[in-house]
Amino acid sequence: MTAAPVLDPRRTALVLVDLMDRLVALPLEPRKGAEVLTVCEQLAKRCRAAGVLVVLVRVERPTVAEQPAGSGLVAGLRHEGDLEVVKRTIGAFQGTGLDELLRDRGIDTLVLGGIATNLGVESTARAAADLGYELVFAEDAMAAFTAAEHDASVRLDFPRLGTVTTVGRLGFEAVRD
Repeated sequence: MTAAPVLDPRRTALVLVDLMDRLVALPLEPRKGAEVLTVCEQLAKRCRAAGVLVVLVRVERPTVAEQPAGSGLVAGLRHEGDLEVVKRTIGAFQGTGLDELLRDRGIDTLVLGGIATNLGVESTARAAADLGYELVFAEDAMAAFTAAEHDASVRLDFPRLGTVTTVGRLGFEAVRD
């Protein structure tokens, strides 16, 4: 892991994937879902204060009439000004309009976190890289079903797509009018 670049809040979005009650409650590694949620909430608060757009992504199953219990975002996670994106695939870009929402706001850099590291987060990251976004991965703001799956993404895949860092190492430049 390296220190994250200093990010321009006007061109950066925090994208948090699948922070839903039913997924946060799963047995996750290398940290529990509740820990991931706490770190993500703290990161989102810092981002909002810096003027960074917060995007909250959640999944809906496309083939069911009614979504399973716990399919909404964790209560209190979404704040005024945040965007909520509903996906029906593993990643957040396919069929959601997310790319257009970000481009319309001048966003070219994404900070990523959420559940599961090797599924929703990685799929979103791969699509974002294909679309030309700069990527920063907040390693301590994500977890997977096993520590090995998390580690494979963080140590092998993410460094090829962007910068892997921790929430504490993220910095935002001061916005000047």
